[in-house]
Amino acid sequence: MTLERFEDRLREYALLMRLHRPIGIYLLLWPTLWALWLAGEGQPPRGVVLVFVFGVALMRSAGCVMNDIADRKFDPHVARTRDRPLAAGRVSLGEAVGLALALCLAAFVLVLTQNPLTVQLSFVGLALAASYPFMKRFHHLPQAHLGAAFGWGIPMAYAAITNSLPPAAWLLFLGNVLWSVIYDTQYAMVDREDDRKIGVKSTALWFGDRDKRIIGYLQAALLVLLVAVGLLAGRGWPYYLGLFAAAWFALYQQYLIRDRAPEACFKAFLNNNGFGLVIFCGLLLDFLPAASL
Repeated sequence: MTLERFEDRLREYALLMRLHRPIGIYLLLWPTLWALWLAGEGQPPRGVVLVFVFGVALMRSAGCVMNDIADRKFDPHVARTRDRPLAAGRVSLGEAVGLALALCLAAFVLVLTQNPLTVQLSFVGLALAASYPFMKRFHHLPQAHLGAAFGWGIPMAYAAITNSLPPAAWLLFLGNVLWSVIYDTQYAMVDREDDRKIGVKSTALWFGDRDKRIIGYLQAALLVLLVAVGLLAGRGWPYYLGLFAAAWFALYQQYLIRDRAPEACFKAFLNNNGFGLVIFCGLLLDFLPAASL
């Protein structure tokens, strides 16, 4: 293989893993970091943090590849996805399968550095990630399945640090499921008409004209759950200040999706990165006195 050919393959693999669009990594990373800081009471072991950060990047990349494998017959018919490497024929199915397996194996090697409970939980996470791309064929809530897959790092983080799964871990996990339904519905609103034509199911289609109102209810429920997590964890005012800032991000997203314009809905989806960031900043500030001791 020539150097030019090698570079071309790497470029296509990077596109297949969506490394040029890191928003998915951020949306998977923020709740994982919330869990690590809460479980570690502001001082999670650095080695564990590194394992989870790299694991997030690997599993999100693997998830993108598995999603394109599952949707390879749908993507050519959707304007936003028809130029993806697998849909456009620039990467073969065999290459995509091999890449997905390699990414999952690398992530599993990282998990093997953790305790047995974390390793056991990783198999559930893999099953959720592998099955998610097919859910849009069977029911209108694939976004909830995505939330379970994206949020499985939360119980794994608690297991890695505390070797237990306390109620706060499951409340935070449930909150992440709601959050995923929120932002992935905003994302699905972009493709609503294409999805309707090709027969793909989504919450955007299921919610119909109630989409904005339901997203608003889910945003309120998410913030209530995050308040409950803070109360269980005994958090202070900086954490709640982060939630207050997140509430403004949620209101701005409602403003963006008011007319259901595809570009504005996509902007609302991207805005969730800020939602997750301000909550993590609140946690950092809240735990800062303890970390400085």
